[in-house]
Amino acid sequence: MLREGTTAPEIEADLGDGTRFVLSGYQGKSNVVLYFYPKDFTPGCTKEACSFRDSSADLEKLDAVVVGVSGDSAESHESFRDEFELTFPLIPDPDKEIIRHYDALGFLGLMTARVTYVIDKQGVIRRAIQHDLAIGRHLTDAVAALEEIQASA
Repeated sequence: MLREGTTAPEIEADLGDGTRFVLSGYQGKSNVVLYFYPKDFTPGCTKEACSFRDSSADLEKLDAVVVGVSGDSAESHESFRDEFELTFPLIPDPDKEIIRHYDALGFLGLMTARVTYVIDKQGVIRRAIQHDLAIGRHLTDAVAALEEIQASA
């Protein structure tokens, strides 16, 4: 995982629907909860995505946006977003370029690890979280980190 206190590497990605995601575009505006997950439509990944969706109002109060990344295609992400009414972007990374850059490769480099980074408005990684099995802790730990950021502002 990347180290807390370091600047988050830039991400520029096509979301597959004609829009681009640029991480630095959030600097000075919003904190970013950037989470990496193994695969669309799997039980654990669906649970995690829906927990972020269901907490969107709380995350907005903490000046945060959520962005997901996996090795799935843009088409898979579109279906996943539609089926579960996800309100945040999902970045397709089939070549695992972003996943490698964020040190989120999992088992034997074949899968994506379940890793979440909380990035502040200055683009600094304030929390790096990895719980492969305790899926619900990603949201809990991200909210705690965002509350710490807000308290120190």
